[in-house]
Amino acid sequence: MIRSLLLTGAAVLMLGAAPAPASAPGLAPGPGQRADPSLTGPTVTKLAGYLSRGDIDGQTVIGPPPAMDSPRGKADRTIYLDTRALAGSPRWVQATRDNDLWNGGALERYACALGRPLSAQALPKTYHLLQRVELDARTVGTPPKDHFNRTRPLIGDDRPVCIKREDWMKTNASYPSGHSMVGMAWGLILGELAPARASGLAEAGREIGDSRVICGVHYQSDVEAGRLLGAVMVAREHADQSFRADFAAAKAELAKAQQTAAAMSCPAG
Repeated sequence: MIRSLLLTGAAVLMLGAAPAPASAPGLAPGPGQRADPSLTGPTVTKLAGYLSRGDIDGQTVIGPPPAMDSPRGKADRTIYLDTRALAGSPRWVQATRDNDLWNGGALERYACALGRPLSAQALPKTYHLLQRVELDARTVGTPPKDHFNRTRPLIGDDRPVCIKREDWMKTNASYPSGHSMVGMAWGLILGELAPARASGLAEAGREIGDSRVICGVHYQSDVEAGRLLGAVMVAREHADQSFRADFAAAKAELAKAQQTAAAMSCPAG
């Protein structure tokens, strides 16, 4: 039901415009990154991403969010209201777990789709690549967030949301969705690393974005903008020599893992 609802909502919007180990670290901003409390984890890292702030003009890529009284804006609000009925459902529980990209259910989604554990211990080079890409999402996503400064759907509304309400949500803008940027970027990159599993990895990336709508912390158009910007970010990263070196190392690591270890299995659903 929720997949149909979200896909229908996405189609309406387009008409108007185009578990990891407990020790696995979350990320705090490295050199040049500003903290995004919707993404930041508990552990400070010395890592930096691959991109600089001026490498992508995010505002140009995604354009402005829809006005709330426009057809797209009304569709956003309708989807937000309709998905509040999912509170307590299994998909709601999964969306709650997806909120923590590193230590919740998000990374586990990709591991299941990949057929390999995704951790600093099991696949250190691949994990390192994902860390740096996540930091790029902050570098690329923060300027358009600040520029458009769209208020999140839960602000001024007391309907259920799947994560704890905190003060940062009042000032951390909604458009684009940083989780959706990361979700799309990880899905695309892992799909390139493991082409035979690209469909399932892309599905995992899509569902990370869907979870943000289900949680009530983003509008559907925030998620669509995040997916677009995440895809453009990956294309730009491929022009970076350091990214290409890390990508090649991760690809070799995965190829070796496929030869030396049995694939993991995950329960259906």
